[in-house]
Amino acid sequence: MSPSHVPLPDRSTTYVEDSAWTRVLLNKVPQVTVLFWVVKILSTTVGETAADFLNDNVGLGLSATTALMALLLVAVLIVQICAKKYVPWIYWLAVVLISVVGTLFSDNLVDNLGVSLWTTSAIFVVGLVTSFVAWYRSERTLSIHTIVTRRREAYYWLTILFTFALGTSAGDLVAEKLAVGYLPSALIFGAIIAAITAAFYGLETNAVVAFWAAYVITRPFGASMGDYLTASTKHGGLGLGTNGTSAIFLAVIVGCVVWFSVRARQQDLRLQAA
Repeated sequence: MSPSHVPLPDRSTTYVEDSAWTRVLLNKVPQVTVLFWVVKILSTTVGETAADFLNDNVGLGLSATTALMALLLVAVLIVQICAKKYVPWIYWLAVVLISVVGTLFSDNLVDNLGVSLWTTSAIFVVGLVTSFVAWYRSERTLSIHTIVTRRREAYYWLTILFTFALGTSAGDLVAEKLAVGYLPSALIFGAIIAAITAAFYGLETNAVVAFWAAYVITRPFGASMGDYLTASTKHGGLGLGTNGTSAIFLAVIVGCVVWFSVRARQQDLRLQAA
């Protein structure tokens, strides 16, 4: 479900408004493949389980956990944005952390401030739409194939943060507030993802629209799956717990990132030899 290819600017050129934010770099986002979506879904599930683990099992509390993870996310994003090319382990660490932070933002509004899931979902929808509008007005594209300036990358990560926060609220809204249940919610969101995929391949839906639609929906799908795996059986889950689930999924993510790193290194060597 990769957005259609948009020719990248020549890296030897610069914009008239040349600055650290607009200077053309290598594309900083990985290719969209099946493995990309696998790791993305796993990271969303880890975001749900890791947030619960830090908040409940470690005993940090919601506010302290949010502050700690937000600071860690900012540090990793600075490293990611300052990098001159796509580095798999930095990129996917940022995705996992932004998944955790997005979950915590939603949980803070609901649990600490008493905001309803209907309201938080609406807030994050507005935030997501606003980020898309600002991104397009500034760059005239939402394609992830042209994340070649730091300004575009800043819009990209802001948008992703809203997708994770929205997905958390929407997943909890359907599974808990509407009492649909964790597994049925995951099946519903999975069906929506399948419909988006079918529309992209069968009806030639706009690639950028299809990508971002799938990116948004994979978050509540992953969140619902995370809740289903970790929740106790009396609450409609499998009772696997946050510790084991988080550890297994993180191990799979690490394995995939190692594979991404090997492939990136091989590509660099081919380019050097050309």
